[in-house]
Amino acid sequence: MTKLWGGRFTKTAEEWVDAFGASIGFDQKLVDEDIEGSLAHVTMLGKCGIIPGEEVELIKKGLTKLREKAKANQLEFSVQNEDIHLNLEKHLIDEIGSVGGKLHTGRSRNDQVATDMHLYLRKETKEIMNALKKLQKALVGQAEEHVETIIPGYTHLQRAQPVSFAHHLLAYFWMFERDFGRLKDSEKRLNISPLGAGALAGTTFPIDRNYTAELLGFDGIYDNSLDAVSDRDFIVEFLSASATLMMHLSRLCEELILWSSQEFQFIEIDDAFATGSSIMPQKKNPDMAELIRGKTGRVYGNLFSLLTTLKGLPLAYNKDMQEDKEGMFDTVETVKGSLLIFAGMIETITVRTDVMEKAVHQDFSNATELADYLATRGMPFRQAHEVVGKLVLVAIQKGVFLLDLPFQEYQDASELFEEDIFEVLQPKTVVARRNSAGGTGFTQVKVALKKANELLN
Repeated sequence: MTKLWGGRFTKTAEEWVDAFGASIGFDQKLVDEDIEGSLAHVTMLGKCGIIPGEEVELIKKGLTKLREKAKANQLEFSVQNEDIHLNLEKHLIDEIGSVGGKLHTGRSRNDQVATDMHLYLRKETKEIMNALKKLQKALVGQAEEHVETIIPGYTHLQRAQPVSFAHHLLAYFWMFERDFGRLKDSEKRLNISPLGAGALAGTTFPIDRNYTAELLGFDGIYDNSLDAVSDRDFIVEFLSASATLMMHLSRLCEELILWSSQEFQFIEIDDAFATGSSIMPQKKNPDMAELIRGKTGRVYGNLFSLLTTLKGLPLAYNKDMQEDKEGMFDTVETVKGSLLIFAGMIETITVRTDVMEKAVHQDFSNATELADYLATRGMPFRQAHEVVGKLVLVAIQKGVFLLDLPFQEYQDASELFEEDIFEVLQPKTVVARRNSAGGTGFTQVKVALKKANELLN
């Protein structure tokens, strides 16, 4: 089979070599974008008088027909035609005759594929941003139900201070809001058109690159033809934002996995997002959370893979850059799938408020409150810290918690303690009093929820 570019060659590669070099096995995902770019390009060729109007209309009809066939899964793609561009060009020539070969006037596969990926990532980034908002909405929904539900807060995975469960959930809301912002900001780099840059040096044809950019909804064009065809920063930026997003998902996965364990029992994951064991009938495994946690690694890998591919490439296009697509496609599908699963998982968790309540009454996470109590009465905080540490040791030695110590123990530790100390030590009081901006106090949590809802709306 003669290649569309084969005029200079005297022999053809063996089939296995063609198969190794071909990208059609994965870049057929770009069929819609490739046709969209071609429609804009041929429209511009007609406007600029580069090809006759009747040929423009014939090519556009042919491309429209190919788009219909693609939607109906009626297009067959061949390894011999290497990639989505040559496959579609071959189909177009078969559909309308040799005039289809005029479509490639004034462009190269180098600017064509770059355009396709800009269009593809622009669309997928919007879908991921929408999915992120659904997850944030699910978090807010749960948070609104649990403003005054108290959970142990941890540092080093050790009980630290009690916090509102809503406050804990909203920490992830703000992480995801930053992820949203990174994706939103990346649209500025995504929405630039490389079309018309040619192979690397532009073209002698009197094309209008700004016109094709306008037709495709781009904000502008690349100012340098070499940069236009060799730039993959926009994919690196997407992969980087996706890796950070998956890291945040993975952290929340870890918490859901811990909280749903027999040791914590703070929540129960809905049956729809869990699996059983083939041998142990009692098991309920948080498989979806574990799987998302695991998939984070592949998204990291896709980022590092592309960075490594690009790091030693001279300008302009090199065949290495064919490796830019599979990781991008995989990351898009992984992130979208993870967000869809996660929104459903958060919406349907059962919160075991009774277990959480018991937990915060059976630890020393209210100890900081004692130190603050003494500090507000004039004792230097470092000294107050030591006094409270000794009280904690007394409680541990007696096998009780701070609320169980008799008042005399407090008076022996410091005359600054008064009878109100037992109210101060109540977990709900501890949380409610932390009303500094951004704190876990119930008033502050309600302020945060209001702000979160405003952002969602």
